[in-house]
Amino acid sequence: MSQDRSSYQTSSSATTGTLSSMETVPTQEVDGCFGTFSDGDEDIPVWGRLFPLGSSFVAHDLTKEEYTFGRADSCDFIFPNVKGKCQSYRTYSSIHFKIFRQQTSTGVFIFLEDTSSNGTFVNGSKVGKGNKQVLSNNDEIALSVARNKAYIYMDANNNDDNNFPESLREKYTITKVLGRGAAGEVRLAFEKGTCKTWAIKIIQKRRFSIGGKNELNLEKQVINEVNILKGLKHPCIISIEDVIDTPECVYIVLELVEGGELFDRVVSKGFFEENIAKLLFHQMLLAVKYLHDQGITHRDLKPENILLATDENETLVKVTDFGLSKFVDANTMMKTFCGTPNYLAPEILETQGHGKYTNAIDCWSLGVILFICLVGYPPFGDVNKDVPLAKQIMRGMYSFPAIYWKDVSSEAKDLVKQLLTVNPEKRATVEQALNHSWFQDDEMLKKVHDIMYPTGNSVMLPPKNPATPKKRPPVAEESSRKRTKISP
Repeated sequence: MSQDRSSYQTSSSATTGTLSSMETVPTQEVDGCFGTFSDGDEDIPVWGRLFPLGSSFVAHDLTKEEYTFGRADSCDFIFPNVKGKCQSYRTYSSIHFKIFRQQTSTGVFIFLEDTSSNGTFVNGSKVGKGNKQVLSNNDEIALSVARNKAYIYMDANNNDDNNFPESLREKYTITKVLGRGAAGEVRLAFEKGTCKTWAIKIIQKRRFSIGGKNELNLEKQVINEVNILKGLKHPCIISIEDVIDTPECVYIVLELVEGGELFDRVVSKGFFEENIAKLLFHQMLLAVKYLHDQGITHRDLKPENILLATDENETLVKVTDFGLSKFVDANTMMKTFCGTPNYLAPEILETQGHGKYTNAIDCWSLGVILFICLVGYPPFGDVNKDVPLAKQIMRGMYSFPAIYWKDVSSEAKDLVKQLLTVNPEKRATVEQALNHSWFQDDEMLKKVHDIMYPTGNSVMLPPKNPATPKKRPPVAEESSRKRTKISP
């Protein structure tokens, strides 16, 4: 049975609630939060603010009618070249762009004018030298190339953050939505005083119910679960910095990574070379084993929930969106499953999401992810019109077409088979997968260790509150795999 890659590669992860929708937002602290902080100075009204999205920039309050930005000493805000380490600095113009307020017939608007040779980008679109564009609240400004994000603009007159509790606002400045998922939305936030970037997951308590029971019956369980998750410490798991509980919502402050989702990386590359897939997948297994050792089943493993720390191929993996899915109503989850069941284990589909499952469901999902990493398309798809997707999964109807798999080792294919075993009792566990012959690779294991523990400290702290462990188009004429480039 042949398989069409295109249906996978043109899928969108834009509506997921993952933490990497701003794929190049760094998590470093910058030197000081505001370069020209005006809070408390009632004589100088602030009409806008710029928050830094790159470690070379600082935040600014905007009070004058016009500002210039660039390398020249005459600019209002000069781009620093910190210790000569800013690789993009030489691409900046003397006056790269201007921001100004202008009265029009329909009111006062904020404009950005591009005065650079290499371009200024707003929300990924190039403005172009001599052109200007209206700036709106939460617009992103990038320099020279779209991925080199510098600032996020905030309208000082915007009152959106008044919707958030004071206990949250006194610690963080909450900005744009990064993503939305079944459990809630994720927003970019800046820590006050440092401007360190975080992702804040906002979960409405009414979403937590089981079998139609009122969510208030689960509130204590939800908070207990979040506190357990907060205690998890592993380099391949997104860390929880803070939890703010209110009567209506739980606000979870999470580590924000800058390398994007595994989904987007596979789409952009087409597939991973086997050595890279092995290095990344080994880290995924280590992360999931750590969760399982703490009695936590992820339940929603998919490429959108695997984040990458950098743009490099050999990079740290971060697993996210774990632990809370068991509180979401089964009917709500099945509606999600019906849309994208590709990563669901057969036993979930057999019971329509109402059964009791083991850690084996995560192992199946990992098998699907490994398959995708190696060849760039999922094992199950709509290429077989006679068999619905759910039936393909429940029957384990997948194959290894030579046109795509001829360069993949027999060891890698064997691990896929062991993870994509329909019977959960015979399916490989995470520990068995880690001991598979495919991973008998000292060079890869050393790289993984160095990536996970760059300082040489491999001591793993136990969680603070440990949980109790639980008893494609036609391929006949093609001669080799192709890396398909997908336009955004």
